[in-house]
Amino acid sequence: MIIIMRAGATQTQIQNVVSRIEKDGYKAHLSDGSERTIIGLIGDDRPIDRRTYEVMEGVEKSVKVLQPYKLVSRDLYETDTIVNVNKIKFGDSQIGIIAGPCSVEDRTQLLETAHAVKEAGAQALRGGAFKPRSSPYSFQGLGEKGLKILAEAREQTGLPIVTEVMTPEQIPLVTNYADVLQIGARNMQNYELLKSVGRTSHPILLKRGMMATLEELLMSAEYILSEGNNNVLICERGIRTFEKYTRNTTDINAVPVLKSLTHLPIIVDPSHGIGKWNFVTPVALAAIAAGADGLIIEVHPKPEEALSDGGQSLIPKRFAELVTKSRAIAAAIGRK
Repeated sequence: MIIIMRAGATQTQIQNVVSRIEKDGYKAHLSDGSERTIIGLIGDDRPIDRRTYEVMEGVEKSVKVLQPYKLVSRDLYETDTIVNVNKIKFGDSQIGIIAGPCSVEDRTQLLETAHAVKEAGAQALRGGAFKPRSSPYSFQGLGEKGLKILAEAREQTGLPIVTEVMTPEQIPLVTNYADVLQIGARNMQNYELLKSVGRTSHPILLKRGMMATLEELLMSAEYILSEGNNNVLICERGIRTFEKYTRNTTDINAVPVLKSLTHLPIIVDPSHGIGKWNFVTPVALAAIAAGADGLIIEVHPKPEEALSDGGQSLIPKRFAELVTKSRAIAAAIGRK
Protein backbone atom coordinates (compact mmCIF):
# COMPACT_ATOMS: atom_id res chain seq x y z
CA MET A 1 0.00 0.00 0.00
CA ILE A 2 1.12 3.57 -0.60
CA ILE A 3 -0.08 6.63 1.29
CA ILE A 4 -0.27 9.89 -0.64
CA MET A 5 0.12 12.97 1.53
CA ARG A 6 -1.68 16.20 0.72
CA ALA A 7 0.21 18.98 -1.00
CA GLY A 8 1.64 21.11 1.78
CA ALA A 9 1.57 18.36 4.40
CA THR A 10 3.89 19.28 7.27
CA GLN A 11 6.93 17.28 8.36
CA THR A 12 5.14 16.59 11.63
CA GLN A 13 2.16 15.10 9.79
CA ILE A 14 4.46 12.99 7.62
CA GLN A 15 6.39 11.78 10.65
CA ASN A 16 3.15 10.89 12.45
CA VAL A 17 2.19 8.62 9.54
CA VAL A 18 5.66 7.04 9.51
CA SER A 19 5.47 6.43 13.26
CA ARG A 20 2.06 4.78 12.90
CA ILE A 21 3.35 2.53 10.11
CA GLU A 22 6.29 1.42 12.23
CA LYS A 23 4.05 0.92 15.26
CA ASP A 24 1.91 -1.42 13.16
CA GLY A 25 4.99 -3.51 12.37
CA TYR A 26 5.73 -2.30 8.85
CA LYS A 27 8.54 -0.34 7.19
CA ALA A 28 7.93 3.14 5.79
CA HIS A 29 9.59 4.15 2.53
CA LEU A 30 9.41 7.87 1.67
CA SER A 31 9.41 9.34 -1.82
CA ASP A 32 9.58 13.13 -1.79
CA GLY A 33 8.10 14.64 -4.94
CA SER A 34 8.07 18.25 -6.04
CA GLU A 35 4.49 18.74 -4.79
CA ARG A 36 3.74 15.97 -2.31
CA THR A 37 5.23 13.07 -0.38
CA ILE A 38 4.35 9.44 -1.06
CA ILE A 39 4.93 6.88 1.70
CA GLY A 40 5.24 3.21 0.86
CA LEU A 41 4.07 0.74 3.49
CA ILE A 42 6.30 -2.33 3.22
CA GLY A 43 5.82 -5.61 5.06
CA ASP A 44 4.09 -8.97 4.98
CA ASP A 45 0.71 -9.81 3.48
CA ARG A 46 -1.41 -9.13 6.55
CA PRO A 47 -4.67 -7.28 5.78
CA ILE A 48 -4.31 -3.53 6.22
CA ASP A 49 -7.14 -1.28 7.35
CA ARG A 50 -6.57 1.64 4.97
CA ARG A 51 -9.05 3.83 6.89
CA THR A 52 -6.63 3.86 9.82
CA TYR A 53 -4.24 5.95 7.76
CA GLU A 54 -6.71 7.87 5.60
CA VAL A 55 -8.18 9.65 8.65
CA MET A 56 -4.78 10.95 9.78
CA GLU A 57 -4.00 14.63 9.32
CA GLY A 58 -2.19 15.48 6.10
CA VAL A 59 -3.19 12.25 4.31
CA GLU A 60 -4.95 12.65 0.97
CA LYS A 61 -5.59 8.98 0.17
CA SER A 62 -4.14 5.48 0.18
CA VAL A 63 -3.67 3.23 -2.84
CA LYS A 64 -3.25 -0.54 -2.82
CA VAL A 65 -0.21 -1.78 -4.78
CA LEU A 66 -1.30 -4.92 -6.62
CA GLN A 67 2.16 -6.10 -7.73
CA PRO A 68 4.15 -8.30 -5.35
CA TYR A 69 7.09 -5.92 -5.82
CA LYS A 70 6.45 -2.60 -4.13
CA LEU A 71 9.55 -0.42 -4.04
CA VAL A 72 10.52 -1.04 -7.66
CA SER A 73 6.98 -0.43 -8.91
CA ARG A 74 5.88 2.68 -10.76
CA ASP A 75 2.94 2.77 -8.38
CA LEU A 76 5.35 4.10 -5.76
CA TYR A 77 7.64 6.16 -7.99
CA GLU A 78 5.99 7.65 -11.05
CA THR A 79 9.13 9.42 -12.24
CA ASP A 80 12.22 7.61 -13.49
CA THR A 81 15.00 6.95 -11.01
CA ILE A 82 18.38 8.32 -12.08
CA VAL A 83 21.34 6.16 -11.07
CA ASN A 84 24.54 8.18 -10.97
CA VAL A 85 27.80 6.43 -11.79
CA ASN A 86 30.37 9.20 -11.62
CA LYS A 87 29.30 11.49 -14.48
CA ILE A 88 26.96 8.97 -16.11
CA LYS A 89 23.27 9.38 -15.32
CA PHE A 90 21.50 6.16 -16.21
CA GLY A 91 17.79 6.78 -16.64
CA ASP A 92 17.82 10.29 -18.11
CA SER A 93 18.04 11.30 -21.79
CA GLN A 94 21.60 10.02 -22.14
CA ILE A 95 22.23 6.37 -23.03
CA GLY A 96 25.21 5.08 -21.07
CA ILE A 97 27.62 2.58 -22.61
CA ILE A 98 29.67 0.18 -20.49
CA ALA A 99 32.35 -1.80 -22.32
CA GLY A 100 35.30 -4.05 -21.69
CA PRO A 101 36.40 -7.68 -21.63
CA CYS A 102 34.47 -10.52 -20.07
CA SER A 103 37.35 -11.16 -17.67
CA VAL A 104 40.55 -9.45 -16.62
CA GLU A 105 43.25 -11.73 -18.01
CA ASP A 106 46.38 -9.65 -17.50
CA ARG A 107 47.47 -6.04 -17.16
CA THR A 108 48.34 -5.50 -20.84
CA GLN A 109 45.03 -6.88 -22.11
CA LEU A 110 42.91 -4.84 -19.69
CA LEU A 111 44.73 -1.53 -20.10
CA GLU A 112 44.76 -1.80 -23.89
CA THR A 113 41.04 -2.48 -23.91
CA ALA A 114 40.27 0.30 -21.41
CA HIS A 115 42.01 2.96 -23.48
CA ALA A 116 40.38 1.70 -26.67
CA VAL A 117 36.82 1.75 -25.36
CA LYS A 118 37.37 5.16 -23.73
CA GLU A 119 38.56 6.58 -27.06
CA ALA A 120 35.55 5.06 -28.83
CA GLY A 121 33.06 6.67 -26.44
CA ALA A 122 32.42 4.22 -23.59
CA GLN A 123 31.63 5.85 -20.25
CA ALA A 124 32.41 2.92 -17.95
CA LEU A 125 34.69 -0.12 -18.01
CA ARG A 126 33.52 -3.67 -17.35
CA GLY A 127 35.76 -6.60 -16.48
CA GLY A 128 35.42 -9.69 -14.31
CA ALA A 129 37.94 -10.30 -11.55
CA PHE A 130 35.81 -13.16 -10.19
CA LYS A 131 34.19 -15.35 -12.84
CA PRO A 132 31.42 -17.90 -12.21
CA ARG A 133 31.88 -20.57 -14.89
CA SER A 134 29.85 -23.60 -15.86
CA SER A 135 32.96 -25.78 -15.70
CA PRO A 136 35.20 -25.91 -12.61
CA TYR A 137 38.15 -26.27 -15.00
CA SER A 138 37.54 -22.99 -16.84
CA PHE A 139 39.33 -19.72 -16.02
CA GLN A 140 37.84 -18.38 -12.78
CA GLY A 141 39.41 -14.90 -12.79
CA LEU A 142 42.40 -13.26 -11.13
CA GLY A 143 40.65 -12.25 -7.92
CA GLU A 144 42.12 -9.27 -6.10
CA LYS A 145 44.95 -9.03 -8.62
CA GLY A 146 42.31 -8.41 -11.26
CA LEU A 147 40.63 -5.77 -9.10
CA LYS A 148 43.95 -3.94 -8.77
CA ILE A 149 44.40 -3.95 -12.53
CA LEU A 150 40.88 -2.54 -12.94
CA ALA A 151 41.70 0.21 -10.45
CA GLU A 152 44.83 1.07 -12.43
CA ALA A 153 42.76 1.27 -15.61
CA ARG A 154 40.36 3.67 -13.90
CA GLU A 155 43.27 5.83 -12.77
CA GLN A 156 44.62 6.02 -16.33
CA THR A 157 41.32 6.52 -18.19
CA GLY A 158 38.91 8.01 -15.65
CA LEU A 159 36.35 5.29 -16.46
CA PRO A 160 34.35 3.96 -13.49
CA ILE A 161 34.61 0.21 -12.93
CA VAL A 162 31.79 -2.36 -13.20
CA THR A 163 32.70 -5.80 -11.87
CA GLU A 164 30.94 -8.84 -10.45
CA VAL A 165 30.63 -9.83 -6.82
CA MET A 166 29.71 -13.46 -6.22
CA THR A 167 29.32 -13.88 -2.45
CA PRO A 168 28.44 -11.69 0.53
CA GLU A 169 31.94 -12.33 1.87
CA GLN A 170 33.51 -10.73 -1.22
CA ILE A 171 31.60 -7.46 -0.88
CA PRO A 172 34.09 -5.59 1.43
CA LEU A 173 36.96 -6.46 -0.93
CA VAL A 174 35.17 -5.64 -4.19
CA THR A 175 33.70 -2.36 -2.92
CA ASN A 176 37.25 -1.17 -2.20
CA TYR A 177 37.91 -1.19 -5.95
CA ALA A 178 34.63 -1.13 -7.89
CA ASP A 179 32.25 1.73 -8.67
CA VAL A 180 29.36 -0.59 -9.61
CA LEU A 181 28.71 -4.07 -8.22
CA GLN A 182 27.39 -6.54 -10.76
CA ILE A 183 25.10 -9.40 -9.76
CA GLY A 184 25.45 -12.03 -12.48
CA ALA A 185 22.64 -14.05 -14.03
CA ARG A 186 23.52 -17.11 -11.99
CA ASN A 187 23.18 -15.12 -8.77
CA MET A 188 19.97 -13.25 -9.58
CA GLN A 189 18.10 -15.25 -6.93
CA ASN A 190 20.94 -15.49 -4.42
CA TYR A 191 18.86 -13.67 -1.83
CA GLU A 192 21.54 -13.36 0.85
CA LEU A 193 23.83 -11.73 -1.72
CA LEU A 194 21.02 -9.41 -2.85
CA LYS A 195 20.31 -8.33 0.72
CA SER A 196 24.01 -7.80 1.37
CA VAL A 197 24.57 -5.52 -1.64
CA GLY A 198 21.37 -3.74 -0.64
CA ARG A 199 23.15 -2.61 2.52
CA THR A 200 25.92 -0.93 0.52
CA SER A 201 25.79 2.51 -1.07
CA HIS A 202 27.25 1.27 -4.37
CA PRO A 203 25.14 1.20 -7.54
CA ILE A 204 24.12 -2.37 -8.41
CA LEU A 205 23.86 -3.86 -11.90
CA LEU A 206 21.39 -6.74 -11.60
CA LYS A 207 21.36 -9.19 -14.48
CA ARG A 208 18.30 -11.23 -15.39
CA GLY A 209 18.63 -14.95 -14.75
CA MET A 210 18.77 -17.26 -17.75
CA MET A 211 15.29 -18.66 -17.06
CA ALA A 212 13.80 -15.86 -14.97
CA THR A 213 10.48 -14.16 -15.62
CA LEU A 214 10.25 -10.39 -15.48
CA GLU A 215 8.38 -10.63 -12.20
CA GLU A 216 11.14 -12.76 -10.69
CA LEU A 217 13.71 -10.22 -11.91
CA LEU A 218 11.81 -7.35 -10.33
CA MET A 219 11.36 -9.28 -7.09
CA SER A 220 15.15 -9.71 -6.96
CA ALA A 221 15.53 -5.96 -7.36
CA GLU A 222 12.99 -5.56 -4.56
CA TYR A 223 15.34 -7.42 -2.22
CA ILE A 224 18.05 -4.83 -2.89
CA LEU A 225 15.76 -1.82 -2.48
CA SER A 226 14.19 -3.26 0.67
CA GLU A 227 17.59 -3.02 2.35
CA GLY A 228 17.88 0.69 1.52
CA ASN A 229 19.85 0.78 -1.74
CA ASN A 230 17.78 2.42 -4.50
CA ASN A 231 20.64 2.61 -7.03
CA VAL A 232 19.82 -0.44 -9.14
CA LEU A 233 20.30 -0.97 -12.87
CA ILE A 234 18.14 -3.76 -14.31
CA CYS A 235 19.93 -5.69 -17.07
CA GLU A 236 18.34 -7.83 -19.77
CA ARG A 237 21.08 -10.25 -20.89
CA GLY A 238 19.23 -12.89 -22.84
CA ILE A 239 17.18 -15.86 -21.69
CA ARG A 240 17.44 -19.55 -22.47
CA THR A 241 14.98 -20.76 -25.10
CA PHE A 242 14.79 -23.66 -27.57
CA GLU A 243 16.77 -21.67 -30.18
CA LYS A 244 20.18 -23.18 -31.06
CA TYR A 245 21.58 -20.69 -33.56
CA THR A 246 22.35 -18.16 -30.82
CA ARG A 247 23.73 -18.52 -27.31
CA ASN A 248 20.61 -17.01 -25.73
CA THR A 249 17.55 -15.09 -26.88
CA THR A 250 17.69 -11.35 -26.22
CA ASP A 251 14.28 -10.37 -24.92
CA ILE A 252 13.79 -7.00 -26.60
CA ASN A 253 10.17 -7.16 -25.41
CA ALA A 254 11.49 -6.87 -21.87
CA VAL A 255 12.76 -3.33 -22.41
CA PRO A 256 9.44 -1.49 -22.97
CA VAL A 257 7.58 -3.84 -20.62
CA LEU A 258 10.04 -3.24 -17.78
CA LYS A 259 9.98 0.50 -18.47
CA SER A 260 6.22 0.40 -17.92
CA LEU A 261 6.49 -1.60 -14.69
CA THR A 262 9.45 -0.04 -12.88
CA HIS A 263 11.08 3.33 -12.39
CA LEU A 264 14.56 1.78 -12.40
CA PRO A 265 16.87 2.21 -15.44
CA ILE A 266 16.97 -0.68 -17.93
CA ILE A 267 20.16 -1.66 -19.72
CA VAL A 268 20.78 -4.45 -22.24
CA ASP A 269 23.70 -6.86 -22.67
CA PRO A 270 23.57 -7.93 -26.34
CA SER A 271 26.92 -9.73 -26.05
CA HIS A 272 25.53 -12.42 -23.74
CA GLY A 273 22.09 -12.01 -25.27
CA ILE A 274 23.11 -13.42 -28.64
CA GLY A 275 26.60 -14.80 -28.05
CA LYS A 276 27.98 -14.12 -31.54
CA TRP A 277 30.00 -10.98 -32.18
CA ASN A 278 28.64 -10.36 -35.70
CA PHE A 279 25.10 -9.96 -34.37
CA VAL A 280 25.91 -7.84 -31.30
CA THR A 281 25.65 -4.44 -33.03
CA PRO A 282 22.19 -4.95 -34.60
CA VAL A 283 20.80 -6.23 -31.30
CA ALA A 284 22.36 -3.29 -29.45
CA LEU A 285 20.72 -0.84 -31.86
CA ALA A 286 17.38 -2.59 -31.43
CA ALA A 287 17.71 -2.25 -27.66
CA ILE A 288 18.25 1.50 -27.95
CA ALA A 289 15.27 1.84 -30.29
CA ALA A 290 13.15 -0.09 -27.77
CA GLY A 291 13.99 2.41 -25.03
CA ALA A 292 16.99 0.98 -23.17
CA ASP A 293 18.86 3.39 -20.90
CA GLY A 294 22.23 1.79 -21.53
CA LEU A 295 24.29 -1.00 -23.05
CA ILE A 296 26.98 -3.28 -21.67
CA ILE A 297 29.24 -4.61 -24.43
CA GLU A 298 32.11 -7.10 -24.35
CA VAL A 299 35.26 -5.87 -26.10
CA HIS A 300 38.60 -7.65 -26.42
CA PRO A 301 41.71 -6.70 -28.46
CA LYS A 302 42.26 -10.34 -29.49
CA PRO A 303 38.99 -12.29 -29.12
CA GLU A 304 40.55 -15.42 -30.56
CA GLU A 305 42.88 -15.51 -27.53
CA ALA A 306 40.30 -14.60 -24.89
CA LEU A 307 40.08 -16.86 -21.85
CA SER A 308 36.30 -16.43 -21.74
CA ASP A 309 33.57 -15.41 -24.20
CA GLY A 310 35.85 -14.49 -27.09
CA GLY A 311 33.20 -15.49 -29.61
CA GLN A 312 30.84 -12.71 -28.50
CA SER A 313 33.48 -9.99 -28.03
CA LEU A 314 33.95 -7.10 -30.42
CA ILE A 315 37.40 -5.88 -31.39
CA PRO A 316 37.88 -2.17 -30.54
CA LYS A 317 37.33 -1.06 -34.15
CA ARG A 318 33.95 -2.77 -34.32
CA PHE A 319 32.99 -1.37 -30.93
CA ALA A 320 33.75 2.14 -32.19
CA GLU A 321 31.45 1.49 -35.16
CA LEU A 322 28.72 0.33 -32.75
CA VAL A 323 29.01 3.58 -30.77
CA THR A 324 28.73 5.67 -33.94
CA LYS A 325 25.61 3.81 -35.06
CA SER A 326 24.18 4.03 -31.54
CA ARG A 327 24.41 7.81 -31.64
CA ALA A 328 22.34 7.86 -34.83
CA ILE A 329 19.60 5.65 -33.36
CA ALA A 330 19.56 7.64 -30.12
CA ALA A 331 19.19 10.92 -32.02
CA ALA A 332 16.29 9.48 -34.00
CA ILE A 333 14.32 8.84 -30.79
CA GLY A 334 15.26 12.11 -29.12
CA ARG A 335 18.05 10.84 -26.87
CA LYS A 336 21.80 11.19 -26.86
